[in-house]
Amino acid sequence: MAMNSKLFDRIRIRPDAETTARERFPTCEWAGCEAAGTHRAPKGRGREGQYHRYCLDHVREYNKSYNYFAGMADEAVAAFQKDALTGHRPTWTIGVDRRGADPRRGFDGPDPSTTVNDPFGIFHGARPAGSHGAAAEPRRKVSAPTQQAFDTMDLDPAASREDIKARFKALVKRHHPDANGGDRASEERLRQIIQAYNYLKTAGFC
Repeated sequence: MAMNSKLFDRIRIRPDAETTARERFPTCEWAGCEAAGTHRAPKGRGREGQYHRYCLDHVREYNKSYNYFAGMADEAVAAFQKDALTGHRPTWTIGVDRRGADPRRGFDGPDPSTTVNDPFGIFHGARPAGSHGAAAEPRRKVSAPTQQAFDTMDLDPAASREDIKARFKALVKRHHPDANGGDRASEERLRQIIQAYNYLKTAGFC
């Protein structure tokens, strides 16, 4: 076969796996290592979403000593683990109604007769039977967790950022133990309000 044959132009040499990895991935971040950083390793608490790039051997070494809770107090670790059961989303205690009020302690929200859209008057709501007033304006559609957060703060989903912040400050001031002579009876209600506000803040409502 002649050396200048066209067949030689069609010959391709498949690169080895290491060469391919070096082309696709950055160099391993482990000091002194020149291998391809084919594996990701989390950088730790407070830097969620950020990763180191290590080769297989060094990612194994890193994982042996990795501890997300390093430096956290036992109480903080316990609180984190408890919140992790619900995906760090706000929850409401059984026995608390949709407005966040405990029936055993009385209702601390707005009068339902002024907020319920009751066109047939079954619940003696805002529009009893026989009323021919204008239909209520359509409410902004939100997800169930978002609606629950608004209900906890006794707010309508159409509330503005300023209304949400003002309502949060007022509720915290009302239910904080210091404002109740150190009484911790409303501490659970305060926790729910804080969780609801943080959820709305994360969702971009305030």
